[in-house]
Amino acid sequence: MSGRLVSIFRHPVKGLSPEMLENVALEPNGSLPNDRRYAVEVGASGFDPSAPAHVSKMKFAVLARFPELARLRTRLQDASGLFRVEDDHGFGVDVPLDREDGRTALARFLEAYLSGSVQATMRVLEGPGGHMFSDHPQGRVSVLNLASVRLLEQAVGRPIDPLRFRANLLVDGLTPFAEDDWSVGSALRVGELEFSVVSPVVRCVATHVNPTSGETDIDLVEQLRTVFDRTTMGTYLVVARGGLLKVGDEMKAS
Repeated sequence: MSGRLVSIFRHPVKGLSPEMLENVALEPNGSLPNDRRYAVEVGASGFDPSAPAHVSKMKFAVLARFPELARLRTRLQDASGLFRVEDDHGFGVDVPLDREDGRTALARFLEAYLSGSVQATMRVLEGPGGHMFSDHPQGRVSVLNLASVRLLEQAVGRPIDPLRFRANLLVDGLTPFAEDDWSVGSALRVGELEFSVVSPVVRCVATHVNPTSGETDIDLVEQLRTVFDRTTMGTYLVVARGGLLKVGDEMKAS
């Protein structure tokens, strides 16, 4: 069974808006460049940049804690490191995330934006040496089967934006929940790249948040549990063989 890669997304700052890419070069065991390279801790997270390790997402500013973050629009310029963040009224700032003063400026912007929801000091962290602030300790790339989302839409009876699931790769042309046949360690080939399956993605209340309005409007975890007897949607992968990944690439499961 084969499908096709229809969208590529990265999230430079964990919890903030995605960016669409047409193509991206991936290295073995790597992530999308600048994907979740930064995270915003709310109070002390325990993250040690000298020994970077996985930290629970609930230590950071994420949609599961602050749904209103979905209303912010962001964009990272790779060449300059300049990061644009603005609210739904168009008010925003441009900050250099590769500098400490820029990261501090972003933290102060977010503290002001979330003033009614957060009482702790916020600090923007940068993952050293290629560290990414993934929700999963081993998952470096995530893929979402759009046919599975459409089946969930039918159960819910309303449209579901795939961006609720914050995946890196969106694929189409598969049967619904074809990903259930991908065993841990099995290979997925996408264009010239090969990925190894890590695990299904267990979903949380972040998926309840409308990615445009920032409103919590659908209990998707409960829908998955009651209709499909599952709490997973999407799959974590690691890159086994690198290369240039492009929208339109064919995907095959071995």
